Amino acid sequence: MKIGIGFDIHRTDKQRKLVLGGIEIESEYGLAGHSDADVLIHAIIDAILGALGKGDIGEHFPDTDEQYKNISSVVLLENVKDMIDNEGMKIGNIDCNIILEKPKLSAYKQQIRDNLAEILNISTEFVNIKAKTNEKLGFIGNGEAVEAQAVVLLETE
Repeated sequence: MKIGIGFDIHRTDKQRKLVLGGIEIESEYGLAGHSDADVLIHAIIDAILGALGKGDIGEHFPDTDEQYKNISSVVLLENVKDMIDNEGMKIGNIDCNIILEKPKLSAYKQQIRDNLAEILNISTEFVNIKAKTNEKLGFIGNGEAVEAQAVVLLETE
C-alpha cells in the first residue's frame, strides 16, 4: 500500500466558472488558473503522484506549457489514472476536503463523488467529499480563495 496527500489553492475570479471535481458549480465566481483551475482534482492529482513517488502536478503539467492552457483537469486526472494502471496499482480510497465559504456544496457532493469515481474507474463508495468553511477567517473566509486537500490510498492489484 502507498499513501499520498495533496493540497491546492486558487484565487477566486469572477470572470471564470467554478469547476470542482469536473462538475460545474453554480456560483458568482470561478477560480483563477492556467487550466480550468479545478482545485479539487488538482489536490487529488498531487495525492496520487505523491503515493506513486512521482513528484507533483507542476512537474507533469506545468503552467508554463500552453498545451495545458484552459484544459479540463479531468483530462489531467485521466493521464494520472494511466500512471496508476502502469504501476500495477489501484485506488483503495480517496478522502477530500474542499474549503470555501460559498457556495454551499451539499447539492453537488454526490455528483462530484460519482464523477470522480467514473473518471478513476472505481466505485463511488471509495470516494469521499467533505465541504468545510473557514469560519469567515482569512482569505478563504473572505471569499478570496478556495482550497482543497486530498488523501489517497493506492494498493497493489
